[in-house]
Amino acid sequence: MKNNDFLFGAALILISEIFLVLSGMVIKQLSGELPTEMIVFYRNLLGLALFIPWLMRNGGGALRTTKLRFHIMRASVGVTTMTCLFYSWGHLPLAQAALLKQTALFFMPLIAFWWLRERINLQVKLAIVVGFIGVAFILNPQEAAVNIGILIALVGACLGALAKVTVRRMRDTESPQLIVFYFAFFAALLSAIPAWLSGASLTLIQFGWLIVLAATSTVAQLLLSKAYGMAPAGQLAPYTYGSVVMAALFGWLVWGELL
Repeated sequence: MKNNDFLFGAALILISEIFLVLSGMVIKQLSGELPTEMIVFYRNLLGLALFIPWLMRNGGGALRTTKLRFHIMRASVGVTTMTCLFYSWGHLPLAQAALLKQTALFFMPLIAFWWLRERINLQVKLAIVVGFIGVAFILNPQEAAVNIGILIALVGACLGALAKVTVRRMRDTESPQLIVFYFAFFAALLSAIPAWLSGASLTLIQFGWLIVLAATSTVAQLLLSKAYGMAPAGQLAPYTYGSVVMAALFGWLVWGELL
């Protein structure tokens, strides 16, 4: 692995986290008006629509893939992940939701070791142990009841780690555009029925916010897919902590949330 590839991958991770926090802010704005199932569906459907110019330019041949099963796997895991994380963005303080999303980092090296045979050095092992101790503090065992939003966020983070390692598994042959396209396509199909069953309707303003959500999320995924193809997932993962700082700042500025 070239050092320049690692640095470029880390920079892409940081930029992608900015767009993910912006997505979280839109979700928080919409969560009081729309059910999570509806937000997940339109995020994927509108994200898919953003690929129409790419398809027109490259033709149907750009959709050829030898790893369709991995695309379906990633979409299945990703829809569940997205539902959990969207719920946490909407029902927890922005910084706390961002911090809990980062617990995926503790699962990623373990999954990458088991699946991709990527080595885990001593520093990463120690970081994982410290990380899970930190999760225990976030859960706050002194409280009489565990916050259901925190548990949902942790489930989403664990599944998110699997989805990211799946991207790493596909990047030897699949382009970032193809990975994100198939995710949006299969995720839109999988999330259509829950959205329909929710029975919610949209206003024009809400639809505009959903377009913003689809755009920011799609850009974040494109950058993330490219980044994880340039360096091992376990080494790039710590750079996603930049989102916690940004979420804390925006949560304080927009909603007056305090750490």
